[in-house]
Amino acid sequence: MFDYGPAAVLAATVGGVDDTRGPAPGGSEQSFRSIAQHGLIGDLHTVALVGSDATIDWYCPGRVDGPSVFASLLDAEDGGRWALAPTAPATTSRQLYIPDTNVLVTRFHSDQGISEVVDFMCLPGEEGVLGTADGTDGHVGRIVRRVTCVRGQVEFGMQLAPRFDYGRAHHQVRCHDGAAVFTSSHQQLTVRTTQVLDVDDGDISCTFTLTTGQSTTFVLRDGVETDDLDEVEAQDLYDHTVAWWQAWIRQSTYRGRWREMVQRSALTLKLLTYAPTGAIVAAPTTSLPEMLGGQRNWDYRYTWIRDAAFSIYALLRLGFTAEATAFFDWLAQRFCDRGADERPLEIMYRIDGEAVPDEEVLDHLSGYRGSAPVRIGNAAGSQTQLDIYGELIDSLYLYNKYGRPLSHDEWTDVRRLVDWVCDHWDEADSGLWESRGEAKHFTFSRLMCWVAVERAIRVANQRGLPADHDRWLATRDAIHLALWEQSYDEDLGAFVQHIDDDVVDASILLMPLVKFVSPTDPKWLSTLEAIEKSLVVDSLVYRYDPERTQDGVGGEEGTFSMCSFWYVEALTRAGRVDQARLAFEKMLTYANPLGMYAEEIGPNGEQLGNFPQAFTHLGLISAAFNLDRALG
Repeated sequence: MFDYGPAAVLAATVGGVDDTRGPAPGGSEQSFRSIAQHGLIGDLHTVALVGSDATIDWYCPGRVDGPSVFASLLDAEDGGRWALAPTAPATTSRQLYIPDTNVLVTRFHSDQGISEVVDFMCLPGEEGVLGTADGTDGHVGRIVRRVTCVRGQVEFGMQLAPRFDYGRAHHQVRCHDGAAVFTSSHQQLTVRTTQVLDVDDGDISCTFTLTTGQSTTFVLRDGVETDDLDEVEAQDLYDHTVAWWQAWIRQSTYRGRWREMVQRSALTLKLLTYAPTGAIVAAPTTSLPEMLGGQRNWDYRYTWIRDAAFSIYALLRLGFTAEATAFFDWLAQRFCDRGADERPLEIMYRIDGEAVPDEEVLDHLSGYRGSAPVRIGNAAGSQTQLDIYGELIDSLYLYNKYGRPLSHDEWTDVRRLVDWVCDHWDEADSGLWESRGEAKHFTFSRLMCWVAVERAIRVANQRGLPADHDRWLATRDAIHLALWEQSYDEDLGAFVQHIDDDVVDASILLMPLVKFVSPTDPKWLSTLEAIEKSLVVDSLVYRYDPERTQDGVGGEEGTFSMCSFWYVEALTRAGRVDQARLAFEKMLTYANPLGMYAEEIGPNGEQLGNFPQAFTHLGLISAAFNLDRALG
């Protein structure tokens, strides 16, 4: 039994997941578990989603953007899973994290007794946490699953059913000496245990009974494992993992009112970080729908440039300078890669900095609750989105201010970026929301082009760096005037989504946050009011009205949680602090009981979209920091 102490369990049990449907391995209820009924474990290379019945139903070995072996989240029958739970129906199951860690506990209460499954992924040694830029840090992925009977006598069932390469590759399995080795054409996995394993058509299973105080362990390893399972070693792995996470989160400097939620957001962001390069993925899943039965199912397992400013801001605010530095170094490599005649940046990259693969539909997977298509790759990777230059240069400005000063070579590349923006800011693009319709002159894209030039001017002036001041100042002012003259609708009394339109957009909420307009300017306050009338429902915010915006996709969607946190910040800066606090507190009720958010909130308050989403947690951290400062 893992020795983490009863006090820790009692402290962490408050607010656990409650699932009363009686999970059981192989049961039909697998397809009905909601997105929110999952916890996340990881090893800074990849992650696994663990359901509230302790089923691992999403896992891509080696790299978070690699092919899955468990994907029952996207297809209950053919996706693959690792089920581990009491065979008798549980009256309740609850999930919690060991305090200040990403070690997950799923506890079952049943007529037989109380039992639990502890799940974590092994971290590399302290000297190898960051690895190398090409990802060859020698790290071997291992999932450790420890089953314990706390009280009574509980019979457990285990079924491990991998489906390699998103269920497209066949595999073989052989058992020997307490291990099972799964072999496909390109990959091998080994599971070790002291239990007797049965083989059935490529899957393995076992049934075992534990009494009070008894435990057993399962370890799944990338590749072929030759060593015997050592219970002492398993305990050491657990102790190291808990100590590593607790030591990491102690670096946080946030001491505000929402410390628990902010720290859980920070721990989640760390899980979404690919340690060998420092890149942070938008989300670790693909094709979880923005509306059940809809077409808005995308692959988010990549790094978006627009996340850069928000990520570096949040990391620096919380005191995680090493992570901010690693992400900045990854960014610097991206904007140094291109020649003078090429478009300076792509909107997104793989975690190793390579191009995002072409979009592909996996027709053999039915999708989450039948929400097809299931996609891998992302066609938006080839779009032109002008806003990314503002987010990138804003992140460079923040890092230059709060991290370390930009080098000469980095500043030379920044000058090249700004000159490119000066040449192209007034062109049409696909916009922040990656419209697959006709390119337009989006207000947000122009706003962020203004940010790009304005922040570069600040850095040049602060440090006396060389710059084409006359041109940059002229461009900055031209964008500023164009926004007021072409994007502000006098009849509506608001900034609109794009020129020649009268539709508002939640991205406009960032105008005062990036210091384009005073948060108390009368025209901004009327814009905020127009957004509230059109897009805000209680504390929830739609990004835009799909019926009035031709985005090339169609269909409905839920509210965007990151937009809700932008709304909180806009209220805060406008002096409506009490309203901001209430909206923030309401948003906290939409998190899953472990404190994590998917991309969207559906009509019944359910979480929709890829899970968990980095952008949402970045928005939460920023809103909490600034709201707490305003209240203080």
